[in-house]
Amino acid sequence: MISVNEFKTGLTIEFEGDIWRIIDFQHVKPGKGAAFVRSKLRNLRTGNVNEKTFRAGEKVEKAQIDNRRMQYLYANGDDHVFMDNESYEQIELPSAQIEEELNYLRENMEVHIISFKDEILGVELPATVTLEVTETEPGIKGDTASGGSKPATLETGLVVQVPFFVNVGDKLIINTDEGEYVSRA
Repeated sequence: MISVNEFKTGLTIEFEGDIWRIIDFQHVKPGKGAAFVRSKLRNLRTGNVNEKTFRAGEKVEKAQIDNRRMQYLYANGDDHVFMDNESYEQIELPSAQIEEELNYLRENMEVHIISFKDEILGVELPATVTLEVTETEPGIKGDTASGGSKPATLETGLVVQVPFFVNVGDKLIINTDEGEYVSRA
C-alpha cells in the first residue's frame, strides 16, 4: 500500500478492481477544507483515461507490473506475434488489444510487453519511432517558407501532418505519445 501523497507520474496502482497508470497528478491544498490529490489515470486494460480525486493520506494498492523486452515479428491473421529476445518464447496478441500501437509497429521492432500477474496488458512503445513516408503530395518549390503542413501516409498506415518539404521515401521521426511529426531521420 502507498499513500496518494507518494504519487509519481508513471506509477501503476490497483484501484476499483483495475490496473491504472498515473499520467498526471496535482496536490491541492484549498484555503478551506482538507487537502486532496487530483489525478489523471489510464486504465491499462481498456486504455481509457479517467480523472480521480483522492483525499490526502488515502492509501491505494501499488500494482507490480512486469515489463519484458520483446521483438515484434509479424502479423498472423488478426493476431500479432512477439518474441522474447532471451528465451525465444513467442506470444500472440489480438489486434483489438494493441489497436493504437499498430500505427507505430514495424517488423523486427523492439518493444516492452506489459503484464500483471500473467495477464498481458499491452505493448509499451519507445518515445519515438522512425517510419517511412509511402504517400504524400509532392512539395512545391517555395513552400518551405510558408510554415504550412500537408498529410502524409506512413508505412504502417498512420497519417500525420508534415511540413511541405517532406517527400515519399523520407524517413520521419514520429512521437508515439502524440502521434505527431518530430523531424526527418
